[in-house]
Amino acid sequence: MLTAIAPIAWGSTYFVTRQFLPADAPLWGALFRALPAGLILLLISRRLPRGVWWWRAAVLGILNVGGFFVLVYIAGQRLPSSVAATVMSASAAAMMLLAWMLRRQRPRVLAAVGAGIGLLGVALLVGVGGEPVDGWGLGAAFAGMLSSSLGFVLTGRWGNEIPGLTMASWQLTMGGLMLLPVALVVDGPPPALTPTSFVGFAYLSLVSTALAFTVWFAGLRRLPAATVGLVGLLNPVTGVALGVFLAGESFGLAQVAGLGLVLTGIVLGAVVPRRARSREGMAPREGADAASTLPSDPNLPSARAGAPVVDG
Repeated sequence: MLTAIAPIAWGSTYFVTRQFLPADAPLWGALFRALPAGLILLLISRRLPRGVWWWRAAVLGILNVGGFFVLVYIAGQRLPSSVAATVMSASAAAMMLLAWMLRRQRPRVLAAVGAGIGLLGVALLVGVGGEPVDGWGLGAAFAGMLSSSLGFVLTGRWGNEIPGLTMASWQLTMGGLMLLPVALVVDGPPPALTPTSFVGFAYLSLVSTALAFTVWFAGLRRLPAATVGLVGLLNPVTGVALGVFLAGESFGLAQVAGLGLVLTGIVLGAVVPRRARSREGMAPREGADAASTLPSDPNLPSARAGAPVVDG
C-alpha cells in the first residue's frame, strides 16, 4: 500500500537527522527540507494562493513548517530516534485540546481516552530507565508538537475548500522562504555539505516530505479515516526500529510498555463510531485533512480533533 510510505518516511526523519546531518545548523536544515519539497509540490499542484490565503499560508507556514521543522531538527539531533518518534506520535492529544479551545470541538470519548493513554505512554517512555533524555531536545519536541497542532487546527478551520496537496505546497514554500533571511542572520552562510549530509537532506526533502505528502493525500482520498489512522502506527514503529537496530539505542521493558500505550492511544483515536461513520460517509474531508500536510515532522495528518497525527 503506497500510503504506508508516508508514515514510514516520517518515522525515519529523526534517525536520518541524528545520524547524517550537521548538528549546528537547524535553520538551514529546516530550509533544505522544506523549500525544495514545496517548490516540487507547487509545480504539481500549479495553484498559487489568492486573497486572504497569502497571509494565511504565511501563518501556517510558520507554525507547520518554519518553526516546526526547526524544532523537529533540534529534537532529532538531541533525542534518541526511538524517543523522538514516539513523543511526536502522541501529538493528537495537543491537537484535540487546541481544537476544543479554539473551535469548540468536543472530543469523542474514545479519542479522549486514547489521548490520555498516549500521554501516559510518553511519560513512561521518557521518565523511566533507558538512556538519559536531553531536556532541550524534549522541550523542542513538545514545542514542535504544540506549534504543528495549532497549525493543523487553523488549517482545518480555514482550509476546507483547498486540496491537501495544494495546501502542503503553499505552507512548505512559504515556510522555506521565510526561513531564508532568519537562517542567514542566525546561522550564517549555508553549511558546507558533505556527500553524506547531501544525501540526508535530499532524502528528507524528496522522500520524507515531497513523496510522503503526495502518497499520503492520494491515500486520504480513497481510504477510510480509521484505516489512515492505523497506517499511522508505522511512524513510531519505524522510529523505534531504526533507533534500536541501526543506531544501537537502548529500549528496555519500560520503553516497550510506553510505546505500547502510545500505539493503543492511536488505535483508540482512529476508531470512528458507527453513527459518525454514517454521518461522514467514511470519507476523510479533504479540507480537514489538509492539516496532515505537515506536521507531527514533518508530523501531518488530520486536523480533526482526536485524529492521529503521524508525521515526523
